[in-house]
Amino acid sequence: MGRIIPLIITTITLLVFDLYIYKAITSIYPQWPQKKKRIFNVLWWGYTILLILGAFVSIYVNIRLGTRTILLVAFFITFVSKFFFIPILLVDDIRRLIVWIKRKINVKNTQAIAAENPISRSAFLVKSGMAVAAIPFATLSYGIVSGAYDYRVKHHTLYLPNLPKAFDGIKLGQISDIHSGSFYNKKAVAGGINLLLKEKPDFIFFTGDLVNNRAEEMRDYQDIFSKVKAPLGVFSTLGNHDYGMYEKWESEKARLKNLANIIKTHELMGWDLLMNQNRSLKVDGQEIGILGIENWGAGRFPKYGKMTEAIKNTDHYPVKLLLSHDPSHWQAQILPHYPQIDAVFAGHTHGAQFGVELPNFKWSPVQYIYNEWDGLYQQGKQQLYVNVGFGFIGYPGRVGIFPEITVFTLKASEKPA
Repeated sequence: MGRIIPLIITTITLLVFDLYIYKAITSIYPQWPQKKKRIFNVLWWGYTILLILGAFVSIYVNIRLGTRTILLVAFFITFVSKFFFIPILLVDDIRRLIVWIKRKINVKNTQAIAAENPISRSAFLVKSGMAVAAIPFATLSYGIVSGAYDYRVKHHTLYLPNLPKAFDGIKLGQISDIHSGSFYNKKAVAGGINLLLKEKPDFIFFTGDLVNNRAEEMRDYQDIFSKVKAPLGVFSTLGNHDYGMYEKWESEKARLKNLANIIKTHELMGWDLLMNQNRSLKVDGQEIGILGIENWGAGRFPKYGKMTEAIKNTDHYPVKLLLSHDPSHWQAQILPHYPQIDAVFAGHTHGAQFGVELPNFKWSPVQYIYNEWDGLYQQGKQQLYVNVGFGFIGYPGRVGIFPEITVFTLKASEKPA
């Protein structure tokens, strides 16, 4: 019941948009022959009906995830495109209203006002609306074709004041938010992992969301991610999706079994899954602490993380690096309560899979939800890095915010840069 009302409201809105746009388009083509009008009607309303049925089926019928994603994305792209079309038509209707008022006020000018160009202003505005609507449609479609697997390797120098000499210059790799259930191109995924391995990191972090919901989503990709190895190890943590909170289970026991299978998958891939735990990372007799907690997110997200357990027996480490999936954890708990944590590594936001990312400028709608959503942040002596993710969920693409592989070079410094 919780999902049916928003879907019905969205459907009614789409139908209103459709009717409004349909009348505008047909009004500028009065010369169409009857056959052409019938074909247009069938295509226009047939697509709308199929789209709405597809949206309901994808949510309320147990179908393949890939099919469900395609149906919902088609619905989303169509809705967004028509949403951009509507303001242009409103401009024309406002113009028509002004013309009508002028005619009522000054009847003598009626003929002059009526004498518009052969291509009327209405026709011009409707065609402009078509062009405007085509922009999001083309952009979002291109994001599926090109952006979903356009992996980008980002290099950063991470300054840590108390870094032992043996670790100076060492390389750390990070990936996050794999969401294996959304993948549809195994070769492209393998190519992304090869990019990570070519960087030859000394150790690697994976910061959560291995799957969308179910452990079996990794079945076709476990062999690829099993290749993620590093001399000093691969350390991982869980994200909110790994707990199966967004799936309908026949029982709580089934959900917990699924979680156990996800934990087992980390083990089979040779990844050291840290669930409110810590490890010592040693190089030439010197060591730093690697800590990892279960998901802890502000607001409605699961709060399974227990920092009191993860921090136990770590006072002797000169540097402590924390894996925590949700970046909201940094502001909520780490900064006010755990000043001994030098750097936190997170994911979760995906950068909304949509936005602009330039050397000196970044924007995404997700920034209105998360203060820290992409890149390196610092407050005092503590730092946070948010990786925008290796995979995707929902919209099967990326526009402007591309899938990320991060490589850090650790450097000692008197103060973080």
